[in-house]
Amino acid sequence: MSLDNSPIRIKSFQFACEIVHFSDILKKNKDFELASQILKSGTSIGANTREAQRGVSTKDFKNKFGIALKEADETKYWLKILEATGRDVPKDLKDKCEELIRILVAIIKNS
Repeated sequence: MSLDNSPIRIKSFQFACEIVHFSDILKKNKDFELASQILKSGTSIGANTREAQRGVSTKDFKNKFGIALKEADETKYWLKILEATGRDVPKDLKDKCEELIRILVAIIKNS
């Protein structure tokens, strides 16, 4: 299954780029550990959707998307922690994370 132009590939890549920029802001504010955590989980979503394209079976395909979903949920958690501790978290970043979660759930259910 080719995902080159699929919404999940495009959106997860764009989200990862935004996470990189947000992580840079966090680092400037000396939030190094939180920046590291959100950078790892937020960029892993797209990395796993790319790996899914090379899945050797439907089971492998679904497994990689399952990992991407877990990473998206972890990213949502870190965004909530940041917000709960007084950091300014852009609403569109939270919305995009929720959208990725919805897309990933749909892909997993339909594959």
